[in-house]
Order: sequence, then C-alpha cells, then structure tokens
Amino acid sequence: MIKSLKLRFILIVVFLVVSIVYCLPNVIELEGVWKKYLPSDKIHLGLDLKGGMHLLLELDTTKLMDNIIDRRMNALKDGMISDGVRFLGIDRKGSNITVSIRPDQKEKLFNVVGNKFPDLKAGTAKPEGDLLNVEFLLPEKELASIKENAVNQALETIRNRIDQFGVSEPVIVKQGENQILVQLPGVKDPDRALELIGRTAQLEFKLVDEEAMKRGGETGAVPSGSEVLKIRSKNRETGVETTAPIVLKKQAVLTGELLTDARVHMGGRDIGSEISVGLEFNSEGARIFDRVTAENVGKRLAIVLDNTVYSAPQIRERISGGKASITGGFTLNEAKDLAIVLRAGALPAPVKVVQNITIGPTLGQDSINKGMLATLLATLFVVVFMVVYYRYSGIIANIALGLNLIYLLGVFSAFKATMTLPGIAGIALTIGMGVDSNVLIFERIREELRLGKTVRAAVDGGYAKAWVAIFDSHITTLITAAVLFIFGTGPIKGFAITLIFGMVINLFTAVFGSKTIFDWILAKFKPRTLSI
Repeated sequence: MIKSLKLRFILIVVFLVVSIVYCLPNVIELEGVWKKYLPSDKIHLGLDLKGGMHLLLELDTTKLMDNIIDRRMNALKDGMISDGVRFLGIDRKGSNITVSIRPDQKEKLFNVVGNKFPDLKAGTAKPEGDLLNVEFLLPEKELASIKENAVNQALETIRNRIDQFGVSEPVIVKQGENQILVQLPGVKDPDRALELIGRTAQLEFKLVDEEAMKRGGETGAVPSGSEVLKIRSKNRETGVETTAPIVLKKQAVLTGELLTDARVHMGGRDIGSEISVGLEFNSEGARIFDRVTAENVGKRLAIVLDNTVYSAPQIRERISGGKASITGGFTLNEAKDLAIVLRAGALPAPVKVVQNITIGPTLGQDSINKGMLATLLATLFVVVFMVVYYRYSGIIANIALGLNLIYLLGVFSAFKATMTLPGIAGIALTIGMGVDSNVLIFERIREELRLGKTVRAAVDGGYAKAWVAIFDSHITTLITAAVLFIFGTGPIKGFAITLIFGMVINLFTAVFGSKTIFDWILAKFKPRTLSI
C-alpha cells in the first residue's frame, strides 16, 4: 500500500514539475542558460484576444476554368505548329476546344493530342464544308482534380506571401471546396495585408497591337486577336494616377510562371530615382524573352499585372540574360509588396473576400481582461463553496482543481496551442466538470458513512461507486468535443481542444489525484471521522 502510494505521489509530482516548466515562459522571460535548456514556447493568443484580421477568401473557380482551358488551347496550338499540323483555326466555347482542320490532317492532330495532351478527351468531329471541326474537352474528373490542386496552390501561395510579409503565428487553412480561412493575429496594417493576400498577381508580357492603335482601336474597333486594357501612369510630383486605353495582343508572349526572383530597385541610370521592381526569369523564360525581343525590335512590349498595364516600353534591341523591370510610380511599400507577390507566385485565379473582420488590439486586451476576471471569479466561488460545504474534504478537492489548471496550461504550452476566448470558456467549463466529479464522489462517501462504514471503507466505496458516473459523463463530453473539433471552425475548434484536454486531465486529477491525497491522509493519520 505504502509503495503504491509513493509511486502515485511521484507520478503526480513529476507531471506537476513538467507542467510548471512548460508554463514558465508565459510568466517570466527566460535568459542565459535557462533559455538554452528549458522550453521557450508560450501559449499563443488567438485573434479574438490579440487583435488582428480574420479573412474568408473564395477562389473564383469559373475564372480558374477559363484560365486552364485557355492555357490548354494555347499549348495545343503550339504543339500543332511544332508537329506540322496544318489547321485553319482554334477556338473554345466553355470547356470545349474546337480545332478546324482539313480531313487529311485528322490523324496528325490526334497523334499530337495523344502524345502531348493525354488529359484531353476527343469529342465530336463535325464536317463544315471542306473543313472538319474537332472538339476536345477535359473530363469532369480532371476538372475536379484541377480545382482541388488550384485551391491547394492558392493556399501555398497565400502562405508564402504572409511568411514574407512577416506576420507571426498566422492561421491559413482550407475550408470547404474552394474557400480559404486566413487569420493574422497582431497585424498592424489590415488594408495592406488584404491587398497583399488578395492580389492575383498574374504577370504577363504582351505585344502592343500597333496597327490597331493607328486605326483608333481604343474606340471600339478591336481585332479578334487583340484586347483593350488600361495603362496607368503616375505623376511623380503630384502623385495623381491616370489611366489611358491601350490595345494589346491577347496572347501573352511570356508569363510570371517562369519568374525566379523579384527585387525592389531604388533607381538607376535609365530611370532616374524612380523606384522599380527588377525581375529575373529562369532559363526557359530568358530564352523566350531573348527570342521575343529579337523578333520585335522597334515594337512596344507591355508589362501587364492583373489586367493593368504598368508600362509599355519600346524594344530598342535584343535583350539577353532574362532580366526586366516594372516601373509605375511606386511608393517603397507598393514596390515591396509587388516584389513579395511576384516571388510567392500568382494565384491560379482571382479570390473574392467573403468575410473580413478586423479586431483591434484594445478590444483583444479587453477580452483577455474580462475572460480572465470571469475565470478567476468562477474559480474563487467554487473554491469557497467547496470549503464551506465539504470542509476539509473541500480543500482536497481544491488541491485537485489547482493541479488540473496547472496541468492544462502546461499541456497548452507544450503543444503550442492557441488560446482563444472560447478556449477560456472551455477552461471555466473544465473547472465546473472537475468540481462536479468531486461532488459526486463526496456525496457517495457521505452515503457510505451514513451506513456506518469506517472512514477507509467509506472513501474506497465512495470512489468506486462514483467512478462509473464520472467516467460516463466525461466520455459523452469528449465525444461532443470531438464532433465540435472535426466539424467546427476557428473559435469552435479552440473551445473543443480546451475541452478535450480538460476532460482527460480532469479524469486524472479528480479521481486519481484526490484519491491519492485521501489515501495518504488515511495511511498517515488513521482518522476515525472524516470532515466532509
């Protein structure tokens, strides 16, 4: 008995010491040798306590499909040209790509598609005079896979942007089929963060349609292979930004997918003191850029970002080395943010802000103060009640309750958990459940004493008879908490995690912990009566 009691005490003390060690960084700043050997992780504060930004973004899957089909169409066009397939036109309607060929080119076309584009499925082949219009489409399974990959790509891109922006402890998770939840605790400039996260950052280089510009294409007579966009310019003295129409070839000659680096440049010999963003392409991008500039000397090449033309300089000579720059009257922060989004990569499609909530740091601190006050008052009332109603036995219950709280905070620190306002509510509920367990035990002990049993028999009988009810109540609560964790989001998950940790620890402290203290008192003092 004594040996078993010692082992139980050692177990309780070891858990207590480990929990205190993990809790220390939340109370004091560890320095020197202590910082080297002791854990330094703190309990993270959630958005509702620290203040910050809560965003729910939705990926535009319609635009995504348009982009994917356009890329497939352009790739198919290049493949047919390189393999010598003579075609008279290529176009798309919805998710279908239609190629117009002469019948004798059909076998060549299907060879190109089979070898280079196995994901394209052949549809109908409709004769039209001397021509044959062959349709190709992406199967539904392939489209679903593309959507899923696009959301995952968007998730990674947003994560890279936020990492470079410098926000600590962000929450970036997929929600539903095409939504992304972003939480940025402590962010000081929400507008800038939103611009950085939500920007599509699709970088394209397109040739200016000089012929259409001469004919006045900006007034509406635009050739089918061209488009009208806005070119922006900024007066460096007044800061006033203006836009003007410009006609460009629709097909981009180079895109940001081949970009390897983007850096802010503070000016140079050709651009005076104007801030610009320098671009560097990979070997394939450098080769394409070299070819395009060599073939189009004297023409203008527009730099387009998210359908806005930032500049359209004239190509004076062939440019080798795969380097370019974007100018546009940027401020330093604008240039830095542009470099970040270009380095992190473009989003596969535009994102729409479904929900945008900003919580100020003052409101967060107020939530902390009120939450802590409520928890402390609840704990105080419970402690006083237990002592008044159950006397010395109530003190044992309060010791178990103290162990419960220390263990819980230790687990939170060890697992780098995030404390939220619902999490504080979960702690308060855990306190209530802990007290409820002791109330069940004490009432059972009272019943045993009324039957005339000895103190030892009454304590053992009380714990044995209360155990089933305590275990059942904790299991049902754990099941509820698990469901909340699996299907809940954000604050609901925080509440569920706290409840799960709290219930497991409570089973240990309320039953094992308090029983150990009772056994020690009975073994050491052998009382004939029990203050309960």
